[in-house]
Amino acid sequence: MKITVRAGAPKSVKADALALGMFNDGKPLAAYTAVNAALGGVLDDMRRRGELRGRRGEVHVLPAGKRLGAKRVILVGLGERATFHPETLARYAGQAVRTAAARGLAYLAVVIPEPLPFSASLGLENATEGALMATFDPSPYRSAKDRRPDAVGTVTFIVEKPDTARSLSDAVRRGSILGEAANVVREMVNAPSNEMTPTHLARRAADLGRKHGVKVSILERADMKRLGMGSMLAVAAGSDEPPKAIIMEYRGNPRSKTTLGLVGKGITFDTGGISLKPATDMDAMKGDMAGGAAVIGAMAAIAQLRPAINVVGIVMATENMPSGKATKPGDVVRAMNGKSIEIINTDAEGRLVLADGLCYARKLGATHLVDIATLTGAAVVALGNTSTAVMANDRQLVDLFHEAAAPYGERYWELPLFPEYAELIKSPIADMKNSGGRQAGSIFAAMFLKEFVEGTPWVHLDIAGTSWTDKENGHLVKGPTAVSMRPLVRLAELLAERPVHTKADEAAHQRLTPAVPTA
Repeated sequence: MKITVRAGAPKSVKADALALGMFNDGKPLAAYTAVNAALGGVLDDMRRRGELRGRRGEVHVLPAGKRLGAKRVILVGLGERATFHPETLARYAGQAVRTAAARGLAYLAVVIPEPLPFSASLGLENATEGALMATFDPSPYRSAKDRRPDAVGTVTFIVEKPDTARSLSDAVRRGSILGEAANVVREMVNAPSNEMTPTHLARRAADLGRKHGVKVSILERADMKRLGMGSMLAVAAGSDEPPKAIIMEYRGNPRSKTTLGLVGKGITFDTGGISLKPATDMDAMKGDMAGGAAVIGAMAAIAQLRPAINVVGIVMATENMPSGKATKPGDVVRAMNGKSIEIINTDAEGRLVLADGLCYARKLGATHLVDIATLTGAAVVALGNTSTAVMANDRQLVDLFHEAAAPYGERYWELPLFPEYAELIKSPIADMKNSGGRQAGSIFAAMFLKEFVEGTPWVHLDIAGTSWTDKENGHLVKGPTAVSMRPLVRLAELLAERPVHTKADEAAHQRLTPAVPTA
């Protein structure tokens, strides 16, 4: 898709369709007034009759007649003006693209609703990301297509002033990089596990590394054994598919003392192992590598945006399968840092692979850590499908993450890591156990992971409830969301601009702080 930005009067733009946004307060924007006049007042008539309300997600398509340069007008509801946010533009542009694509319209002009209550660059970045994310095809294996996500070949954003248009070209470039990276993540998560094995995931990372100049190396089973990654190998033991530890290295500032480590869970299929999951909805476990995919996508985007920081991405990729070779409840294994782990539940495998991933990130020099994983069903119980659970040992780093996430409309909420929760992970025969029952399940998992960061500033993201959506929402269709990928990229950029300390704030986990509102 070609995306451009230009200044001009909406009524004179020649396109297959002209997208126009409306708030629900009844106060028309200047572009609405001009288009309404060209259409002979039909938009006002629709508003008086209650057909046109500007509610979030509302869409109407009208023929444009001969007084407009466009052939059709696509009206998209923006919702409340008071909650107008950069992410609103992603939904707006995405909805316009999906609507145009469903009608086979190739050239779409999208009017940016001005004035914007936030940075125009941030708004255009989001609009570009939304337009590209709307092209994602959630059903690539269908022979007969009921939608044409690639029908729109060109999108032009229309702004009021020529000088603004010129200055926004960088925002469009940035949005294109992030939107395309998000779709790469979604494609990987959406792929069936027979086509997205650990080997396939490693190959995809290597291809992206070659394309964008990221060093990629792969640790094989023998390498993991040599490094003492017993925790990771315990999960991989039951599968015939060879495990892979995918290492992606971006060196944006070799002289910097700051290295951000991104560690992703890459379980390409999770049966639960010997602690077998119920059959219902087990097919969704092809997406248990969403955290790993987010790390791969983030590394590809970081390499293109080139912030002056060093970033290491690690994806611990394996299947979790039952077999005669599989790890059993009651077994004891030893992680890379030498700590022993009693396996209580083989379905609590994500924390086991992340443990060795966090250790290896520190071995590679990571001074700040973020792990991302579809880790616990308890996060879904606590926060539903709306918010990602956040836990951290460092106030500065987690605040910087919230700042990074703010423009994208993704919800994050912090849970506490009070010292008392450490009691949950105690084992009678080992240094710790990997499961502690039903209470505080998400916190238990984070307390377990905290044992492997050794005081390094660290943020843990549990995306179990947010990595997939069953609802259509502007730029998102039913399927993977690529949640947290864009915030991880922006975190790297912010960390390059404002390095934070490298010693964890041990009091940070004592405070429950709500996330920065993002919408």
